[in-house]
Amino acid sequence: MVKYAIITPARDEEAFIEKTIASVASQSILPLYWVIVDDGSRDRTGEIIDAYAAKYPWIIARHRPNRGFRQAGGGVIATFNDGYAQLPDSNWDFLVKLDADLSFSDDYFERCFAEFAADPRLGIGGGGIYHEEKGRLVLEPNPQFHVRGATKIYKKACWEALGGLVQAPGWDTIDELKANMLGWSTRTFADLRLSHYRFTGSADGAWRDCIKNGRANYITGYHPLFMLLKCARRVPKKPYVTGSAGLLWGFVSGYLRRIPRVQDANLIRYTRVQQMRKMMMLESIWK
Repeated sequence: MVKYAIITPARDEEAFIEKTIASVASQSILPLYWVIVDDGSRDRTGEIIDAYAAKYPWIIARHRPNRGFRQAGGGVIATFNDGYAQLPDSNWDFLVKLDADLSFSDDYFERCFAEFAADPRLGIGGGGIYHEEKGRLVLEPNPQFHVRGATKIYKKACWEALGGLVQAPGWDTIDELKANMLGWSTRTFADLRLSHYRFTGSADGAWRDCIKNGRANYITGYHPLFMLLKCARRVPKKPYVTGSAGLLWGFVSGYLRRIPRVQDANLIRYTRVQQMRKMMMLESIWK
């Protein structure tokens, strides 16, 4: 039986967290531990977590004080790390970062672990994030190597090779780039659906979310030319033009404000080589 531990950062999730708890509690393979961290919620999230921790012995409740604001990227990883520190031991095969506004099928984790069993090089994986649009579920698009931060499964050996997560915007791309650089593969299992009850970035608003994504790309070390092409492709998508402007401003302002980048020159070099190969239509992890 596969052993896995889940860590869930949760902030003001009373509307959705019980759907996520119900999905995990009904899994064909239950987790060894599930640490749910209430990150200073102002609603009933903490009460809900405590109630289910009393019901299920494998749920561990953790509460953090309210910092008074949402901290993009770094805040969720600080909360995740707090949860990681609460794990009673490291007797797990996989570590899962799971958001508190998802629901999924009863065999979701069993099917995910089957993907890992079929590919020994697979280091990071997770299901596809779907949103309901006009009565049907639509997959949130992303590069093939990218697994959304809302649902990440790390194979233990890969997790140990990564040495943890970067506490900054872009953490959920940096981990995959580093894993690929180290010889692992990473991918989304698009046929394994997770219903996401919030659009990615909706808590920040469209404009601020675009700036945040541009800043994350800067921190990750994206090639400037690749970034310009990304912004150009973004123009015809909602919010029209302003989305691209926000993305570009987030990236350029990183230079202007001299914001620190990921402290790994080899990783930045690897990232830019992969992006150059993509622009030259050569084999690349960007697919």
